[in-house]
Amino acid sequence: MKYTFNEDKEFDIVAIGRACIDLNAVEYNRPMEETMTFSKYVGGSPANIAIGSSKLGLKAGFIGKIPDDQHGRFIESYMRNTGIDTTQMIVDQDGHKAGLAFTEIKSPEECSILMYRDDVADLYLEPSEVSEAYIAKAKMLLVSGTALAKSPSREAVLKAVNLAKKHQVKVVFELDYRPYTWKSTEETSVYYTLIAEQSDIVIGTRDEFDMMENRIGGSNDESVKYLFQHSADLVVIKHGVEGSYAYSKSGEVFRAKAYKTNVLKTFGAGDSYASAFIYGLVSGKDIETALKYGSASASIVVSKHSSSEAMPTVSEIEQLVEAQQKPCDLSGRRR
Repeated sequence: MKYTFNEDKEFDIVAIGRACIDLNAVEYNRPMEETMTFSKYVGGSPANIAIGSSKLGLKAGFIGKIPDDQHGRFIESYMRNTGIDTTQMIVDQDGHKAGLAFTEIKSPEECSILMYRDDVADLYLEPSEVSEAYIAKAKMLLVSGTALAKSPSREAVLKAVNLAKKHQVKVVFELDYRPYTWKSTEETSVYYTLIAEQSDIVIGTRDEFDMMENRIGGSNDESVKYLFQHSADLVVIKHGVEGSYAYSKSGEVFRAKAYKTNVLKTFGAGDSYASAFIYGLVSGKDIETALKYGSASASIVVSKHSSSEAMPTVSEIEQLVEAQQKPCDLSGRRR
């Protein structure tokens, strides 16, 4: 089964939301207190997904707000140089800074992230800075959950989703739950549900779906049944080392197992999964193959130091899929 898009659109994907700085520990197997050197990368789930999609050959655009400083210029230039259209990246004029994420790599199973997200530029994207004409040019709009955490970014995303629906642009919601950005689980559930009900494709871990539904131990069947009563026609639920499932509104269920790899760290897998899964759909692969591409891409990224810089090419993904025709469980947990 294949998923269809409006082929007359200029952009394969336009992402909206967070673009920030990742500072990944160069020194492995030690706590952050003892780590002295870090490498700088572009980070943020929607930015990573746009970068991953562009590296796979999709035409990608990005809507977001970046600071008027060295970090902001680094983010814009890096994304532009990967082939992303950055004309809708707004430069903040009010002194807000880029979000920073310091990563700690104690072991493949024990990684953590120290986030600086107070008063960051990406959460100050205004609804007036979202262009209807730009969104209308996209096959899909990629929204991630973090952009919903604060106003005015929240309203900017709501406007973008409404415009996408108006212009027959598929809405893809990557749940991307980050607890440090939200005031409460109840608030998270309200806004996640609001966007999920308007989305055509919803992607997340089982834990993220439970957060959206404000419960513990929810079932895939209940989640997809609810979403299929609204706009969704494809729901992807990831179960870490057990693999991932895609549920089609037509009733079909597809599964991909995780691919064996030498895990270095646990972060970055979700973004690489989403970019490769989206690539598979847009390039005309069937849903099961798109799931395999997502799983393979995630395995590649967790074996490397960065998230954005490590996003694989199509040939790298296809080589891994071919090499492991019978995928094994991923040795290490996904974040």
